[in-house]
Amino acid sequence: MILLLDIGNTHTHAGIARGKRIAPHDIFPTIDWQGVRAKKWLQQFIKKNAVSTATVCSVVPAATRAARTVLRELGLKPEVITHRNCGLETDYPKPSTIGPDRLANARAGIEYFGAPVVIIDFGTAVTFDIVDPQGRYIGGIIAPGLSAMTDYLHEKTALLPRIKIRDSNTAIGKSTEQAMLIGAVHGYRGLISGLIDELRRELKVRKLPVIATGGASKIIARQCPEINAVRPLLTLEGLRLASVHAN
Repeated sequence: MILLLDIGNTHTHAGIARGKRIAPHDIFPTIDWQGVRAKKWLQQFIKKNAVSTATVCSVVPAATRAARTVLRELGLKPEVITHRNCGLETDYPKPSTIGPDRLANARAGIEYFGAPVVIIDFGTAVTFDIVDPQGRYIGGIIAPGLSAMTDYLHEKTALLPRIKIRDSNTAIGKSTEQAMLIGAVHGYRGLISGLIDELRRELKVRKLPVIATGGASKIIARQCPEINAVRPLLTLEGLRLASVHAN
């Protein structure tokens, strides 16, 4: 069995790969890598599972260093995913600058949906990752995350509240909170629709599968016909697939 760790800016998503299945899986705050809490959490998470190695993707360098140390202390050999060992072909000027979580997403996207494919990850940032018809990672798009955008409005204005992202069944806000929700949720659906149209034209394809993952993916996908599937564990699935190539 393999421990999978997707270390993001806000949360770390952990899972245990049992063949082609990932179970259990859970999250803990990425800030916990700064102390002893991450090690204690992982010890409890792994319990009596016969885990021998760990495959990691991380967008937080300090947490990556801490994770290497913790994993070695737990007797696990850490393998950090990069463009060199993920099993994904790239057509990108500086592949070393591609976020490893994005490589993992693209790896899983090709495996389950073929090429071309677009993966949208709704995290602290909303990222689009594009795989061309030849199965090569060719680039992406980065936009502010939904919570980052609404939190920014709250922090930089005197009267706008902090809100929890959820759906709205109207396009006209009857309160400040509802107006902010419409701007975030409906606005991102419009953003996705417009960008996918542009990507189809640039890739010169009619069929372009779009896969969503991450925190707000289910909410956005409900009324966004451009999104073909929601896969909450897509990044961990990509890590599982990459671990086979890396090892």
